[in-house]
Amino acid sequence: MNRRRIAVVTGSRAEYGLLAGLMRLLAADPRIELQVVVTGMHLEPRFGHTIEAIERDGFAIAARVPILEDGDSELASARSVGRAVIGLAEAFERLKPAMVVVLGDRTEILGAAQAAMLLRIPLAHIHGGEATEGAVDDMVRHAITKMAQLHFAAAEPYARRIIQMGEDPSRVHMTGAPGLDAIRDLRLKDAPELGAELGFPLEPGPLLLATYHPVTMDPTASVAGIEALLRALDRFPQARVIITGVNSDAGRDAVTGRIAAFSAGRANVLVKDSLGQVNYLSAMALAAAVVGNSSSGIIEAPALGVPTVNIGPRQGGRLRAASIIDCAEDDGAITDAIVRALDPAFRAGWPNPLSLYGQGDSAARIAAILAEAEPCLIKPFRDLGV
Repeated sequence: MNRRRIAVVTGSRAEYGLLAGLMRLLAADPRIELQVVVTGMHLEPRFGHTIEAIERDGFAIAARVPILEDGDSELASARSVGRAVIGLAEAFERLKPAMVVVLGDRTEILGAAQAAMLLRIPLAHIHGGEATEGAVDDMVRHAITKMAQLHFAAAEPYARRIIQMGEDPSRVHMTGAPGLDAIRDLRLKDAPELGAELGFPLEPGPLLLATYHPVTMDPTASVAGIEALLRALDRFPQARVIITGVNSDAGRDAVTGRIAAFSAGRANVLVKDSLGQVNYLSAMALAAAVVGNSSSGIIEAPALGVPTVNIGPRQGGRLRAASIIDCAEDDGAITDAIVRALDPAFRAGWPNPLSLYGQGDSAARIAAILAEAEPCLIKPFRDLGV
């Protein structure tokens, strides 16, 4: 039997955590030959060299495609996309997949989509149709949607938006967010176990889990934003604070430098470039609040019943659960939002279920469709109301 070759592209620790469950299902399916293509931050020691985590999980790497330029300027980002198109096109030409699977809106994924399109390889896209008004990711995501033939949306409004962009409704599937699968399937660690592994006692708390990425639509705002967040965190000396690594977007060096300076000499603060999926979700489940501007505060934290303090415009446009407190990039506003998140009364009015992004069965639904879907390159534009 000829197995269907499906190439899954991953470029960052966060996105790999969302893809890992799907990759395991594809690898176990006798009808499918999984080809894992690794690029971007995974291959860089400065970002934790997280390809090692993929290999520890038992996946064979079909291709390694280094793309990141030195520096964190907009020009470096643009050059990295160019390298991604070239390197991933060469990898796809060698691997000859029947389909390429990508997730999200990172710039290296834009390169993967362009390479697949130009080589006439059908593209499947997970997490399309969403809006993040404060990030270049928004335009990247919608561009990938128009290059893809198969779509897996995390929520019904996002599926409608993909259709609104002219895509065939029969090829748009509302499967939920893959990040919720791990919450359901993984064994998360308790505070003593996680604290011992990190060498950072988590008790007494409260524990605050913080992530802050550059605001790519306004890079100058990133410095003001991280400084405001750090001033706010400093007002909770009784808290244990874990700050996770910054992504590779333009402006990262300034954000990383300020985090490093803040953590120096503060025994209640731990900075980790990469916690790994299990440790990250374990820390999130144990946290009194998730603070910052990461999508995990919008999607995964509500599924764990953890309050989120969402800072600034980066996640503007995403669906919001009742557990999310939006605030400006101002230390006073962030402080007030953290105080509110720590108040037990804040949780009292939450609906059940809280999550808006599915039931934790996304990977199985996506894998079943990928195994059966007929590859199709031609996609007429579907006008609405005509």
